[in-house]
Amino acid sequence: MDLHHVKAFLAVAEELHFGRAAARLHVAQPPLSRTIQQLERHLGAALFDRTTRRVSLTPQGEALVPAAYGIVGAFDAAERAVAHAGEGAVGKVSIGFAGPSSHPLISALAQRVRQDQPGIELALSSTTYGSDAIGQLTDGTLDMAIVRWDATPSGMRSRVVRVDHYVIVVPESHPLAGRDSVGMDELAEEPWVFLEAATGSSLRDTAIRKAEQAGFTPRIAQQGPDTWTLMALVAAGVGLTLTVDTAFRNVITTGLSVIPLEGGREEALARLIWRAETTPAVDRVLELSERALPTPEDYGGL
Repeated sequence: MDLHHVKAFLAVAEELHFGRAAARLHVAQPPLSRTIQQLERHLGAALFDRTTRRVSLTPQGEALVPAAYGIVGAFDAAERAVAHAGEGAVGKVSIGFAGPSSHPLISALAQRVRQDQPGIELALSSTTYGSDAIGQLTDGTLDMAIVRWDATPSGMRSRVVRVDHYVIVVPESHPLAGRDSVGMDELAEEPWVFLEAATGSSLRDTAIRKAEQAGFTPRIAQQGPDTWTLMALVAAGVGLTLTVDTAFRNVITTGLSVIPLEGGREEALARLIWRAETTPAVDRVLELSERALPTPEDYGGL
């Protein structure tokens, strides 16, 4: 059995008519019939029920259809991978990210790479927060990451891929719920819930820094390992938290009220960051990222 047999089988399976299948394959009908017969002899089973009036798949033929599509797809992917190998665009690229706000960005990039560069495998690490990501980039564990980092460390390069807005999340029963905005100085007496310090979350660091700039140290009521846990704690009335508005596209918000933070619009920058020294595969993913994750047109910073 070779690819020729598999494609012939799929043509007949889709058309359920030998004449139409032959026309589609640009061959005469008798050679197509012989090809199908060869395949059936090789597999030891009839794949089609044939009468003078109709053609239908046998149970064995129905079982072969998904496997046949897989064979054709794998062969096409192999051809594309080999074609791109001369450009150095094959290999594995490791990307770190964390939190629901990053999911749409990763999805868009992964879709573009799979479509345009199937020879590159993306190895995704979904619990990589800001400072941890920088460390893993430095030691070579990661090739790139999506982080919220105010400055690009030495030896790194970065590009803004989205401008988010900082928000405060409170229980829907909280006196502040429904406000158009809130200042950080209004939250000095509130209990807070944060991601655990060990995560290296830049949002945690940002919340503490903003609180200190407003003249207070936040009182941490409880900590959690991820955004979903924090939202559950807020809904339960344990405390409030700071995050970005895009985090709520993939998080259940029942029991929560989201309030824009005054003066927070232009600070919540999501960056794609990578080492200055790259590989051909990383260069190709960076090139594709400019199409999948273009820098927002209204962003005028560095």
